[in-house]
Amino acid sequence: MTIAVAMSGGVDSSTAAALLAENYSNGETPRVIGLTMQLWNQRRLPSLIGAGVDGPDGPAAGRCCSLDDAYDARRVAAFLNLPYYVVNIESAFEATVVHPFIASYLRGETPVPCSLCNTEIKFSRFVETALQIGADRIATGHYARIRFDSTCGRYQLLCAADRSRDQSYFLFGLTQEQLARTLFPLGELTKVEVRAIARRKNLPVADKADSQEICFVPTGNYRRFIAAYLSEQAQATAPFSGEIVSSDGRVLARHGGIHNYTIGQRKGLGFTGGKPYYVTKIDPAHQHVIVGTASELMHRQLIARDVNWIVPAREGDRFDADVKIRHQHLPAQARVEALRHCQAAVEFLEPQRAITPGQAAVFYRGEEVLGGGWIASVSD
Repeated sequence: MTIAVAMSGGVDSSTAAALLAENYSNGETPRVIGLTMQLWNQRRLPSLIGAGVDGPDGPAAGRCCSLDDAYDARRVAAFLNLPYYVVNIESAFEATVVHPFIASYLRGETPVPCSLCNTEIKFSRFVETALQIGADRIATGHYARIRFDSTCGRYQLLCAADRSRDQSYFLFGLTQEQLARTLFPLGELTKVEVRAIARRKNLPVADKADSQEICFVPTGNYRRFIAAYLSEQAQATAPFSGEIVSSDGRVLARHGGIHNYTIGQRKGLGFTGGKPYYVTKIDPAHQHVIVGTASELMHRQLIARDVNWIVPAREGDRFDADVKIRHQHLPAQARVEALRHCQAAVEFLEPQRAITPGQAAVFYRGEEVLGGGWIASVSD
């Protein structure tokens, strides 16, 4: 068996590769190979270089998938004596991650590009590429676990043992075929243990800082990125202006684009109202940003679209689940109903704050991910 490891140049994927290389070191032929996916040219939008938190020489540290990261991945592969390849899939990444990211913001949503990247790139294109070079399985540095349930003959996606690092929220789009071909070597480890392993093995990136930002937003400011990208594409940098409206219909101010706002936002609204105002709704049809009180952020129901069921569900099936509406959201008890056209209705037992269209709603039963989809609409 040959395993292709997705190597980003960070400590997690490097430690995953080191663990696998150690476990498969006795074969007559290479058992582990390293692959880095070139996703985005960090110098593509010159107006962003040196802007924001970046220095004069280019993007700041803290982003994954940069040229420096590819260099680090190659160094680790050489240190581990692994065959190593870089695969350029920038076009696919732009079409399936960057374009939807921008379109989502322009619709008044708040997207989750890491989930899109996992579904469309890391566990779709990457699997295809790995198969083309003769690999049987892939591995990544994600903090999650996969288990085969022999009683029902399917693979389960489980939370990581280290719940503080758990990334299962971003992996709800994985199919049974992808789960069957995937290994998560770090799923049973804590971050502290991963760092200790990397240092014990003298990996060149053992003390490298974790990536923090969206990999293709070099300044860490998505608003600047959208403006620069639309300018490059010869589109208006501020697609529309509109009004900031109170929930009772009063016009309070004007704005320069609904993509500058997200549900729950309080600061940076561009006006003072004598009391705290929060963005409670974004109306793309009228280019309205609607603001109200904190209590108006509380909702109990949502509809999710493009739902992927890891545990099979048929139209009309209803079940209780714990549902996360953001990565850092504490899962809340809800009743979930599978609907037609790959949709699901979720009703929480207690109102939840700032349920945001464009984010993912992921369904859990204990430590198992049942499925998930993109929040399309919210209601009381």
